[in-house]
Amino acid sequence: MDLHYLTPLFSPKSIVVFAGPPDQPERQNVYGRSVCAQLRDSGYQGVITFLDVSMTGTLADLVQSRADLALIALPHEELAFALEVAGRIQCKSALIISSGVPTAQAAELHAIARKHDMYLLGPNSLGFQRPRLHLNAGVAGKLAQSGSLALISQSGALTSAILDWAGTNAVGLSAVVSLGPNTAVDLAQTLDFLATDPATESIVIYMEGITDARRFLSALRSTANTKPVVIIKSGNAAAASRAAATHSGMMIGSDEVFDAALRRTGAVRVNTFVQLFSAAKCLASRYRPVGPRLAVISNGGGPGVLAADWLHQLGLQLGEPGEEAAAALAPELPPYATLTDLLDLSEEAGAQHYAAAIRSCAQNPNIDGLLVIYSPKLDGDPLAVARGVAEAGRGLNKPLLTCWMGDELVTSARQLIAQSGLASFRTPEAAVDGFGNIAAFYQNQQLLQQTPPPLSQLAKPDLDGARRLVESVLAERRSVLTEMESKALLAAFHIPITPTMPARSAAEAQLIAAQLGYPVALKIDSPDISHKSEVQGVVLDLADAAALGAAYHDMLANVHRLQPAARINGVTVQRMAGKRDGRELYIGVASDPLFGPVIGFGAGGTMVELLNDRAVELPPLNQFLAQRLISRARVATTLDEWRGAPAVDVQAIEHILLRVSEMVCELPQLRELDINPLIVDQRGVLAVDARVVVGAAPPSAQRYDQLAIMPYPASYASMWPMRGGGEYTLRPVQPTDAEMLQALVRGLSEQSRYNRFASSLRELSAQMLARYSLIDYDREMALVAVLTTRTADDDGSFTETESIIGVSRYIANPDRSSCEFSLLVDDRFSGQGLGTRLMLEIMNVARDRGLTEIVGLVLRKNRGMLKLMASLEFEIRPYEDDPEFQMCSKAL
Repeated sequence: MDLHYLTPLFSPKSIVVFAGPPDQPERQNVYGRSVCAQLRDSGYQGVITFLDVSMTGTLADLVQSRADLALIALPHEELAFALEVAGRIQCKSALIISSGVPTAQAAELHAIARKHDMYLLGPNSLGFQRPRLHLNAGVAGKLAQSGSLALISQSGALTSAILDWAGTNAVGLSAVVSLGPNTAVDLAQTLDFLATDPATESIVIYMEGITDARRFLSALRSTANTKPVVIIKSGNAAAASRAAATHSGMMIGSDEVFDAALRRTGAVRVNTFVQLFSAAKCLASRYRPVGPRLAVISNGGGPGVLAADWLHQLGLQLGEPGEEAAAALAPELPPYATLTDLLDLSEEAGAQHYAAAIRSCAQNPNIDGLLVIYSPKLDGDPLAVARGVAEAGRGLNKPLLTCWMGDELVTSARQLIAQSGLASFRTPEAAVDGFGNIAAFYQNQQLLQQTPPPLSQLAKPDLDGARRLVESVLAERRSVLTEMESKALLAAFHIPITPTMPARSAAEAQLIAAQLGYPVALKIDSPDISHKSEVQGVVLDLADAAALGAAYHDMLANVHRLQPAARINGVTVQRMAGKRDGRELYIGVASDPLFGPVIGFGAGGTMVELLNDRAVELPPLNQFLAQRLISRARVATTLDEWRGAPAVDVQAIEHILLRVSEMVCELPQLRELDINPLIVDQRGVLAVDARVVVGAAPPSAQRYDQLAIMPYPASYASMWPMRGGGEYTLRPVQPTDAEMLQALVRGLSEQSRYNRFASSLRELSAQMLARYSLIDYDREMALVAVLTTRTADDDGSFTETESIIGVSRYIANPDRSSCEFSLLVDDRFSGQGLGTRLMLEIMNVARDRGLTEIVGLVLRKNRGMLKLMASLEFEIRPYEDDPEFQMCSKAL
């Protein structure tokens, strides 16, 4: 169970090839001839058997041909039969190399693969490469050189282009996977495999679309937690409906939602093919995430200024050495060097001067990365400078990017730099793009660490009242809430609203206004009018009863004239907000067809569409995510002191965003929400107008299925007593638990560590620690038992420290019906019932998530664990693949 389920596909030890008669290439199609040649030439050391589907004999004669992988490259009409044969001779996986297979035939092939429990890559795939295994099981190009960068592509043509580029740029690859349309093994599953592949350190993805947003984001979050991932995506998801009933539905497009989703996974998106190559160079050089400050070292001002300009365009910063560091460096440089911001070493700069500047920047805490630019000079030596830079960059703990400008004079220098493992670019802008990808990865990793619960720490909302309100509207076969209902829903989540009352006549409106106090605003009340101002359905600052009466009759007349078919319930009367220094904001929710509900924030008011100031984020939110969402909108610059107005209460805006996040999480019926304007000043916020659209809750077996990102499952937290006194908390693991998990493993006896990990490891690697602490709660769960200890300080106060004393976890298998468990208990607490409690609770979670079976491997010598399994009524039987283990399973 330590091996990934796709190991037989991507790391096969034996291959059966169905490509026509092996000794008659003229009877093979072009793919068959090509793949047979690639397999023979690549040097693959595994067992290869060539079979012809038209050969005579019985299946019994073929059983000995069983293999990890069946590779099929045949005409369309022969694919199903070959796949059926592969299944019957018990191949574990299959690859169909083809193009143009229609969707209906692809579905038939998928069904055959499922029947025989085979993992199928294809049809319409160009195959894959595993250079370290000397395996070229595809027709995208010749075998790439071995490296640490993996490529996944949904386009066969681009797979071939990137392979060709990698060969000429000395970029080594750990895996190349061409998915193509209609493949059974999809992007999410391939990511899962590469996340566990020790040969892969970073991943580049070209994608054209996804079908299951949560599954894709789950795999991407898990992978990007330990390995840098860069994505280029072409095309947009299905456009949002033009008939949307609120601003939100019209203005939040799928592409910006895709960007928001990627930020939450920790991956980085690039927009052009050139940027993808820049990112690939940086990832292949194994650069790790850093901050946004890039120092530019050059032998001329012009190229350095180009780099600085592009840094500014990308929102990055120029890394400046500072006066003290510049003064210390100056004696080692030519006399005309300038070090104020750019490090212009002057035209006289040689290898020793570049090396001195690199050493200085490497030690400078104000600099996160280095860009070295060289422009060829008449008496210069580009090769010598390249050699000095490569030597100075060896062992550097910061990214070092190079740009040797020109062509013929610097060709050999570029080759030397590429061979040294440094990223080399032809233009300053491309180099800055590459660094921008590294910096964006660093920033997105901070977002990845956020695992908000569905409800914030603010006062608990009236969930029952909110649900009853929504259900009553749906029971009346309505989808759009009235303004009164919309504000009642906001009030249930403690969002401040302006006092609003409905009126059915001018006299009733005047009576209400007298009670609320003038000045008041008058608004049309109609389920058919989304944007009141467009039909002159809003009048503000009415100072007295006469003005209100006149406005009432004029408004109804204008509405009947401009939208005669609209149903009119009357008007609403509300007191003017009275926030003289207030800024008008917008907060909304839209439903993306792939990623579900999305929260938007930006400038509000009647010119909301014209301003087009919108930042979006996927729920659930916490305060950190709310702050980032606010900062991405242009209106954020007006929230500090602005043209004489004092700074607003930004924390109040954050709280409203958290409240909206709660609404999205707890009300799956919510389709669209529009709070506009939300007026904020130094004293707080006030929702002046709101409109809500609801619909029947989507059919779903699990809570929060409407969300693309599963929230932190706080409902599974509980308290349990310790034998002998005290208690411990049982809760789902959090990213901040990494250090406590490491301390737990370090404190175990060697025997206990071996029983859990079947190895002699003494502590968890950084990659293991990341995977164990930041998990995707949708497909896996880890419950930690946390013990809080109080110790007395010298001053009489107490210090509380937390430690993890046990962990149980499961990971769902690909079938999503069964899962694999593991258990670890601190040696000091064994025999106290902690293991039993951890197993019972993790089984309850698995059962709650719809899983039907839980299985796990236990060492034969681990008698204590086997005894526990027996007490929990697990079935225990020998494990066929390894006699050292017992297989423990239980139906849930």
